[in-house]
Amino acid sequence: MDQPTVGILHPGGMGAAVAACAATNAAAVLWCEAGRSTASAARAEQFGLTPVATLPELLDRSDIVISLCPPAAAENLARDVAEHGFTGVYVEANAINPERMKRIAELLEPAATVVDGGVVGSPPVRGKTPTLYLSGPAAATARIEDLFAGTAVQTNVLGTETGKASALKLSYASFQKTSRVLVALAIGMAREHGVDQELIEVAARRTDSYLAETQYVAKTAARAWRWGPELEEAADTLAAAGLPPEMLRAAASTLARWGDAKDDGELTLTDALNRLAQP
Repeated sequence: MDQPTVGILHPGGMGAAVAACAATNAAAVLWCEAGRSTASAARAEQFGLTPVATLPELLDRSDIVISLCPPAAAENLARDVAEHGFTGVYVEANAINPERMKRIAELLEPAATVVDGGVVGSPPVRGKTPTLYLSGPAAATARIEDLFAGTAVQTNVLGTETGKASALKLSYASFQKTSRVLVALAIGMAREHGVDQELIEVAARRTDSYLAETQYVAKTAARAWRWGPELEEAADTLAAAGLPPEMLRAAASTLARWGDAKDDGELTLTDALNRLAQP
């Protein structure tokens, strides 16, 4: 089968790295320069992606489009793609709840074929091997498996039902992200009373305790701008299932206190806790 041309919307930290893996089995991987930041342009260049001037040009040239953007932008982006009349395979790989996933599929079908996707793990750089979970029409998910064959992005097809991949992604994110918010709150409480080092020592006696991994507090703060909206999506998923969403909404609200720490790689534990205590 001929190698497909792939479009990535948009080359953020995850999107650019995933797109670079797709380039292994693609004729070209395109990204749209219009309205993107200098940081996006630098990432796209670093990963060898091909720039195009406009979204219509990207859609006209692409056989497969992969959407990896902040959750809040997912539907508007899909709407823009649908308005252009895209007829290829659209991989909705954002951290959105299953109901939103189904609405996006309805926007794009039947002109396009929609695949539900969810990335679990860190961006595929420096030896990291995330898994892209997929659900949707069998022929389309098989094309995405072929696209990432032999790359650092592993694929796992969950079936043909739209929403399964999104549900798995958010189920995992609910635990993984909220538990790290709780770490920050626990250490912040202990620090206020001068027993933070003792708390960490207690936690270190246990195996696999997030509470002993204090380096993740600053990393969580730097990622809060992405994680908060993702947990809101997960909370909506809980509510739709008749389960209480309040804990995840509270975690999202806590993350909002770190909104101005976006991607700050220099942040320390002390900085992060100070911002948490004094927004």
